[in-house]
Amino acid sequence: MSNDIITKVKFAKSASIPLASVSGATKNSALAAMAQALDSSREKIISANTKDISAAEKLADAGKLSRSLVKRLKVDDTKIDEMIAGVRDVLKFDDPVGKTLSALELDSGLELYQVSCPIGLIGVIFESRPDVVPQIMSLCLKSGNATIFKGGSEAGNSNRAIFDVLVSAIESTEGIPQGAFALMETREEVNEMLKLDDYINLIIPRGSNEFVKYIQDNTRIPVLGHSSGICHVYVDKEADMKKALDVCYDSKVQYPAVCNAMETLLVHKGFAETFIPEMGKKYDAAGVELRCDERSFDILQNSGLLKAIIHAAEEDWKTEYNDLILSIKIVDSMEEAIDHINKYGSHHTDAIITENNTAASRFIDLVDSSSVMWNASTRFADGFRYGKGAEVGISTNKIHARGPVGMEGLLIYKYALLGNGHKVADYVGKNARKYTHKKLKAQLSGKMG
Repeated sequence: MSNDIITKVKFAKSASIPLASVSGATKNSALAAMAQALDSSREKIISANTKDISAAEKLADAGKLSRSLVKRLKVDDTKIDEMIAGVRDVLKFDDPVGKTLSALELDSGLELYQVSCPIGLIGVIFESRPDVVPQIMSLCLKSGNATIFKGGSEAGNSNRAIFDVLVSAIESTEGIPQGAFALMETREEVNEMLKLDDYINLIIPRGSNEFVKYIQDNTRIPVLGHSSGICHVYVDKEADMKKALDVCYDSKVQYPAVCNAMETLLVHKGFAETFIPEMGKKYDAAGVELRCDERSFDILQNSGLLKAIIHAAEEDWKTEYNDLILSIKIVDSMEEAIDHINKYGSHHTDAIITENNTAASRFIDLVDSSSVMWNASTRFADGFRYGKGAEVGISTNKIHARGPVGMEGLLIYKYALLGNGHKVADYVGKNARKYTHKKLKAQLSGKMG
C-alpha cells in the first residue's frame, strides 16, 4: 500500500480529533470563507471543468462513458450558484455537535447524558459529479468530521480545482486543524482506501449501481448509500388527471439521469384507458421510450403512438435507466402495485397519485421505501429539497440513517456520566441502593459550565 495514502489518512484521522471540538462560530467562519472562495474562483473552476467535459465527450462518443455521466459532470455558473447556496444553507444550521439528546438521573448526583458527536473520519468515493465536493465538505465541516475524497478520473480537473479552492478557504480560518480534508486521485487508491478500516469510520459512495455495489462488497468499513434508484409512481383509480399527468411527467422527464427519477409507471386498470393515451402523448413529445406490458402496449397502439413503444421484458422491471426510458404496467389493484414495488424496487423513492386519503395512507404504510410520496414527484427526494441544506447521499439502509441524508447521518452519540464518587458496589447486595432512572431536562453544557 502506498505510503502517501497511509500518510494522508493517518494525518486526517489525527486532525479529526481536534476538529470534533472546534466551536460553531469557527466552523461558520470557515463555511463563509468556502462560499466566498467558490464565488471568486468561478473562472478557475469552469476552466478546469471544460477540460473534463471535452475528454468525457470523446469517451462518450467512443462508447466508454455514458451520456448520463457526462451530464452530471458539467459545472457552469448556475451550478456554482447552487454550490454556494448549499454551503450558505449549512452555515445557517445550529451547531449539531454537543447537543444533549437525552438526560437521565440514575440516582441523586449521578446523571447520564447522551450527547451528539462526529463520526470521525469519513471516506467519500464518488463518480462524475464535482458538486459532491462542496456539498459533503460543508456538511462534514459543520458536523466536525474529517474527510477523505476520491472522485472519478473523468472529473479529475474539476475535483482538484474545487477541492483546492475550498481547503484553502477552510485552512486559512483560524482554529481549523490542518489536514482534516484530503483528496485521492488515482483509481488504485479506491481499493487501498477500502482496506483502511482501522482509520476510516464510514464510507459514502456516490455513483452507479455497479460502483456502489462494488464498494459495499469490498470493504469492512460501514457503507452509507444505495446501489440503485428504481423508483415508481402508482396512479390509482381515484387519481386526479391533471395531478397524475404533471407528477408523472416531472418524475421522469425533469431530470432523468438521477437516482430519484421514476423508472416504472404503474397504473390502475380503472384509470388506464383515459390516462395512458394522454400521458403517452406527453412522453412521446419529450422523446421518452416506453417499455410496456401487454395491456398498456395495446392501449398506446390503439391511440396511434407507435414510434417509441416496445414490449417490456422481465428485466425492465428491475432496471434503473437514468435516461428517457420508462417501463409501464397496468395493475388490477393498489395491492398489486405495492407488491410490485416491494418486489422490484430498490427501497429508494415511490409515489402514489390518488384523491383517496385511505388509499394514500395504506400505500405510505406498506411501501417499504426510504421516501414515499403522495401526489408529488419522486424528484423531491433530495437533501436540499428536504431542508437539509445539502446531502451526503441517499441511503436505503435501515440502520443509522435513511432517505436523503444530511448532517444527521454524519453524527453519532456518546454517553457522559457525571457522578460524585459513586461506585457500583453500593448498588449491589442485600442493602443495595436503588436507581431512580428519572428523566431530566438539563443540558450537559449547562452542567459543564
